[in-house]
Amino acid sequence: MPVFELENDRIYFPDPKYAEEDGLLAVGGDLSVERLLLAYSHGIFPWYNEGGPILWWCPHERFIIRPSEIHISHSMKKFMRRHKIGYNINRDFADTMHKCRIKREFKEGTWITDDMEEAYHKLFDNGFALCVESTVDGNIAGGLYGVMLGKCFFGESMYSDSENGSKLALISLARLLEVNDFYMIDCQFHTDHLESMGGVRISYDEYRDILKKAELI
Repeated sequence: MPVFELENDRIYFPDPKYAEEDGLLAVGGDLSVERLLLAYSHGIFPWYNEGGPILWWCPHERFIIRPSEIHISHSMKKFMRRHKIGYNINRDFADTMHKCRIKREFKEGTWITDDMEEAYHKLFDNGFALCVESTVDGNIAGGLYGVMLGKCFFGESMYSDSENGSKLALISLARLLEVNDFYMIDCQFHTDHLESMGGVRISYDEYRDILKKAELI
């Protein structure tokens, strides 16, 4: 089945069941707040290269972390005992997102374009995005950002400036979400790093059930 081409003047998405095997669902459209909110509420997200068309993805197999099931390794617990660990919520969303971008650009490239930075900052300004930074002995060690809808957090990217920085930010986020009864941290795709932190694979049907429980669809 061909990939759906979206129109700029109409905010909609095809049914995610029509996504290709790799998760590609649609192309085109824009990064307006309205379209992004509709996308995330159905588990759809943009991911594309600078200069190319906007590509929208909805993988059939999802990778999530349930906040109460975040895994903290023995070595991490030792590290946390040896240092003064803290975290910041929404200290500077633009700064956190840009650090995620530049850390990736120099290593493997990034999907975080100028347009993406502008679009997600608008989500933040409207109360639909959040960033978390970890601190070690008073210094910023790493951070992450993502979209927050209902009782679900849709992770976008993370970075480390020093040892364990991104892991500590994720642990802090999970603890914050757990006490606020969030259902999941959507990791989008599997990585060994996220699996080591408690990530699990679920089907899109299970994923949809979570979205329904969160009253997003």
